[in-house]
Amino acid sequence: MFFEDTYQTIQAPSEGIFRDKGSKFIAYAYPFLKENDLKTIISNLKTAHPKARHHCYAYRLTPDKNIYRVNDDGEPSGTAGRPILNVLLSKKLTNIIVVVVRYFGGTLLGVPGLINAYKTATEDAISNAQIIEKTVNDVYELKFNYLLMNDVMKIIKEDRLEILSQEFDLHVIINLSIRKAELNKILSKFESLRDIQMKFLYTK
Repeated sequence: MFFEDTYQTIQAPSEGIFRDKGSKFIAYAYPFLKENDLKTIISNLKTAHPKARHHCYAYRLTPDKNIYRVNDDGEPSGTAGRPILNVLLSKKLTNIIVVVVRYFGGTLLGVPGLINAYKTATEDAISNAQIIEKTVNDVYELKFNYLLMNDVMKIIKEDRLEILSQEFDLHVIINLSIRKAELNKILSKFESLRDIQMKFLYTK
């Protein structure tokens, strides 16, 4: 196989904390699948922590981990978002965002102090999370006539495929999650049924 068939992420949200010279750094780690969710996460944390000085974050997305972003939110460049991201890199995690909320304690920590604070708060949140391994799956849309329903469902049950959504209109439309490593085998089974349309949607 030329690709990694699994990736690591976190099961559920978790928190971590680090204190230094009166400043408090609270790290929030969340499972994260869509960049559209970023605004909601940040705005919820700003509502929960209206007096915090900074809300810095880093995230990684997709099973091949090639989408990432960092934000220092007013801290000196490279002292917040990058140290958070470095923890995600070292732990080999993806589909995750960590936001660190900082309350300023009145004493400047300097660049090394800030880097250490954001890194340590993030490490604490990750150590409190349950890390899980997920398979890399492709999501396909199947469109077919009602007459094929039994045959399609038989394949789905045999291969224990996950149904993400179903529509029953003039045709049946089912969105399925199929493990990448088994893709060719399963698609050829569906292709053996006549009059079935298959469309790749995305990888998760």
